[in-house]
Amino acid sequence: MGAPTTPAATGTPPRPIPGVPPAHRALTRPRRRLVAAAAALVALAAVGAGSLLDLRTPAPKPADAPADEFSAGRAYQDVQVIAARPHVAGSPANEQVRAHLEQQLRGLGLETEVQDTVAPEAGQLSGAAGGATVARVRNVVARLPGTDSTGRVFLVSHYDSVQTGPGGNDDAAGTSTILEVARALTTGPRPRNDIVFVLTDAEEACLCGAAAFAASHPLAADGGVVLNLEARGSTGPVIMFETSRNNAKLVDIFGRAAPHPVGTSFAVEIYRALPNDTDFTAFLDEKFVGLNSAYIDGGAIYHTPLDTPAAMDRGSLQQHGDNALGLAREFGGTDLTDLRSGHDATYFPVPGGLVRYPGWLTVPLALLAVALVAALGWLTRRSGRTSTGRLAAGFALALVPIVAAPVAAQLLWLAITTIRPGYAELLDPYRPIWYRLAVLALATAIVFTWYALTRRRIGPAALAVGGLAWLAVLGVLLAVAVPGGAYLTTVPALAGALGGLVALRTRQTGPWPVVAVTAAAAVGVVILLPTVVLLFPALGMAMGGVAALVAVLLGLVALPVVDLLHPQAGGQRGLLALRARRLAVLPAGAAAVAAVVLAGVGLGVDRFDAAHPAPTHLMYAMDAGTGQARWLSHESDPQPWTDGYVDGVTDVGDDFPGLGDGELRAGPAQSANLPAPKLEVVADATAGGERTLRLRLTPQRAARLATLHVDTSTATVLRADVAGRSVPVEPRAGKWGFGLVFHAPPAEGVEVTLTVRPIAGQVALRAMDASDGLDALPGFRPRPPAVGVVGSHSSEMLAVARTYPL
Repeated sequence: MGAPTTPAATGTPPRPIPGVPPAHRALTRPRRRLVAAAAALVALAAVGAGSLLDLRTPAPKPADAPADEFSAGRAYQDVQVIAARPHVAGSPANEQVRAHLEQQLRGLGLETEVQDTVAPEAGQLSGAAGGATVARVRNVVARLPGTDSTGRVFLVSHYDSVQTGPGGNDDAAGTSTILEVARALTTGPRPRNDIVFVLTDAEEACLCGAAAFAASHPLAADGGVVLNLEARGSTGPVIMFETSRNNAKLVDIFGRAAPHPVGTSFAVEIYRALPNDTDFTAFLDEKFVGLNSAYIDGGAIYHTPLDTPAAMDRGSLQQHGDNALGLAREFGGTDLTDLRSGHDATYFPVPGGLVRYPGWLTVPLALLAVALVAALGWLTRRSGRTSTGRLAAGFALALVPIVAAPVAAQLLWLAITTIRPGYAELLDPYRPIWYRLAVLALATAIVFTWYALTRRRIGPAALAVGGLAWLAVLGVLLAVAVPGGAYLTTVPALAGALGGLVALRTRQTGPWPVVAVTAAAAVGVVILLPTVVLLFPALGMAMGGVAALVAVLLGLVALPVVDLLHPQAGGQRGLLALRARRLAVLPAGAAAVAAVVLAGVGLGVDRFDAAHPAPTHLMYAMDAGTGQARWLSHESDPQPWTDGYVDGVTDVGDDFPGLGDGELRAGPAQSANLPAPKLEVVADATAGGERTLRLRLTPQRAARLATLHVDTSTATVLRADVAGRSVPVEPRAGKWGFGLVFHAPPAEGVEVTLTVRPIAGQVALRAMDASDGLDALPGFRPRPPAVGVVGSHSSEMLAVARTYPL
C-alpha cells in the first residue's frame, strides 16, 4: 500500500524511522529499491508461470499404455475412422461411422442398440430460423450394468459432423474418448452404478438426438448424471464450462476425481447467459445433473474443412479421456441418489487443484472485502501516507485504466480487422498468440502510463487503495448479478487489503512490507492470469477487451509492486524529479512499443494461405417454379472471391423462408436442372370450418434437410404433426407465417399433417430442400487454394424451392 515508500502524499522528504538504524531501513536507498523490485517481479513471474503451466495438457499416452488407463494413441485410431470425411446426419458417411461405433461397443461385450426415431430440437440453433425443427435420428446407446446400481451415469457425445468439415475435433474427440473410456472400464472391475454410453445423432442440426434420448429412451426415464464431451477448436486445456443447477456436490467430485480439473464458476455463469447450446442442453431438467466439458482453443478451424484428425492436439484428447475416465469411475462408485445441493459452488483452478467454496459465501466475502479496503484506506490516511481528498482522487482516477484498456483493445482489433477483414468471419485468427500478447501489452502500457502520470500528484498509497476499492466494488456488483464470477475481484481485493494492512503494521522495518504486498499480488496472479489466458479463446479476439479488463484488474492488484519500479515517492526536486518522471514512463513506453510490434508481427505471420485460407460463405438458391436462381452470402464485407458472385443486398425471406429471415448478399446465378421436393396430398378433409391436410414431402435428390411453410394469408395453421409427432405452432413474421424444418429426411419422404382454417380458396405451401456442394453448378468457379469455407451450417448449401397451391 504505501508500505514500500515513505510518506508520499505530503511531498516532503522522508522522515527517519525512530529506533531503526539507517542501514536497516527498507527501500530508502535506490539500490535496495531495485533489488526489492527485481525480487518481487521474479516471485510474481514464478507464480504466474506455475499457474500457466498447470493449464498445460498432459502428454498423450501411446497405444500400448496399460489397459486400465486412457490412451490418446488408442483413441486417435478411432478419430481417424470417425473423421475420415464429413458425415452430416442422414448421410451415407454417417451410416458408416455409426456402424463403426456399434462394432466397437459390441466388441467390448456391451449391450448395444440403435435408437431410431424422429425427435424435435433442443435449444435454438440455426435450423430454428426456418420454423419448428425435427430430425430423424439414430443414436448409438450401450450399457455397462453396475453391480449394485443407485442410478445411471451417462457419457454423452455426438458422432455427426457439420456438412463443411469432417469433425476431427467436433466431435470425433468426444466420441473416440467415450469408446476408449468404455474399453478401459470393461477391462477392470465392474462399477457399482450403470454406465450408459450415448453417442447422439443430429447434434449439429438441432440437438435432436440428445433430445430424443433424454425424452423417450427407457434408460433415461429415471435421470442420472450426465458427462457431456465436446470440442470447439483443436487444442488447449479441457475446460468444464457448464453444470446443472445447484452444483456444489458435483463440483466437489470434479475437483477430487478429475486428474486435470480446469473449470471456473465464472465460465458457468457466462455460458448460462449466452445463446449457445450443446447436447447437454437436452438434459437440463429435473431428472438430470451433470457436467459439460470441452477444449476450445484453435477456434479458426471450427466447423471448417480444416477440422481433420491431423489438426487435433492429442494432449487435449488425453486430458479429455483422463478426466472422463476418472469421473466415470468416481460417479460409478458413488451413491447417486442425492447429488443436488442447495446452492452453486464458487470454484477456480490453482496450481495442483481446484479451489471451491459454497456459493452462499459470495456476498459475505464481497462485503468483507469492502470493509477491509475501507479499513486500509482509513489506516493509510491515519498513518500520514495520504489524505481523504487524495483517497477520493485515487478511487476516481483508478476508473481510467479500467475503462481505457478495454476500449483501446477493441479499437486495436477494429484496426486489425480493417487491414485483414477476413478475420471478421473467424472465431479467432489461425495464429492468435501475437494479437493476444499485443492486447496484454496495450493494457500494460495503459496501466503504466496512467500510474506514471498520476503517481506524483496523488501518491502511490492513494492509487493503490483506489484500485483495490474498485475491485471490492466490482466484487459486490458481481455477487449480485453474476455470483459465480465474484471471486475474480473479491478474493484479490481481500488479499490486497490484508497485504496492505500487514505492510502498514510492519512500518518499513526490513523486507516485510515488500513480502506482504508481493504475496497479495501473487494471489491476484493465481486467480486473474489464468482467467485472462482462458478468456481469449473463449470469447475470441473480437471481444479481446474483456481480457484487457481482467489484465487491468491484475495490474491494480499489483500496484504496490509496480511502484517499486519507480523512484521512492517524496523528496525529489528539480532535475532529480524530472529524471524520475522520465524513468517512470520507460516501462509504459516499452509496453506501448511492444503492443504495436506484436500486432505488426501478427499481421505478418498470420497471413491467409493454402494452409490457413480466408473464410468465405456462399449458397445457391433456385425457385424451381420460375427457374430463377441466385447466389447468396452471409458475408457483410465480401471477400474478393465471394464478390465475384454477389453484389447487392436482398431479403430472401419471401422466396426461401427455410433459410430464415434477414438480409443477405445476393447475385444472379444460372438455373440448374434440379428438381424441387415433391409434395403429395395423401388425404384432405374439411369439417367444422377446419381443413385437415395429410401430406407427404419427398426430396427428389440427396437432401440434408427439407422445409415446408404455409402462406398465412391463405390459411391459419391450428395444429401440426410431423411423422406422427406434434410440433409447436408458433406464428412467424412475414408471408410464410408457419414453417417446419426436417433434418436428415428419409428417402421415402416425411408425412406432415396440418389442420388449418382456410382464409382463401387455396392453401399455398412452399416446399424446399437443401443439399451440400456447389462444384457441379453452372457458373461456379472453384476456390483458389488460399480461399476457404467459413464454419457455418449454411456454407455450400444448395437449396431448391417451389410453391404448391392446394
